[in-house]
Amino acid sequence: MLVKWKVGAIVTGKVTGIQPYGVFVSLDEHTQGLVHISEITEGFVKNIYDYVQIGEKVNVKVIAVDEKTNRISLSLKEANMIRHKKIETSLGFQTLKEKLQQWIEQAQKEKQ
Repeated sequence: MLVKWKVGAIVTGKVTGIQPYGVFVSLDEHTQGLVHISEITEGFVKNIYDYVQIGEKVNVKVIAVDEKTNRISLSLKEANMIRHKKIETSLGFQTLKEKLQQWIEQAQKEKQ
């Protein structure tokens, strides 16, 4: 019954297993998905245990549902990207812009 899992949905699951290639996450009593090691975080993952532990609840994004093979592909990385999405503010880099010229001049004086 994979129909209820929609690609793009962010869901909470429980880590039930960790293998060198990825993390198994239970989504409900009857459904389990896999977070491939490449979908854990940006960059290289040396040790999966640095990111998740068995029994931990995690937010994951459903990235693929294959009803023929009864497999669900999940992403910790994409779920966290949404949660940590940059928020634009009216301040932006204004402070940096104001100070940059001062810092350049100060560095040039110190060089002389």
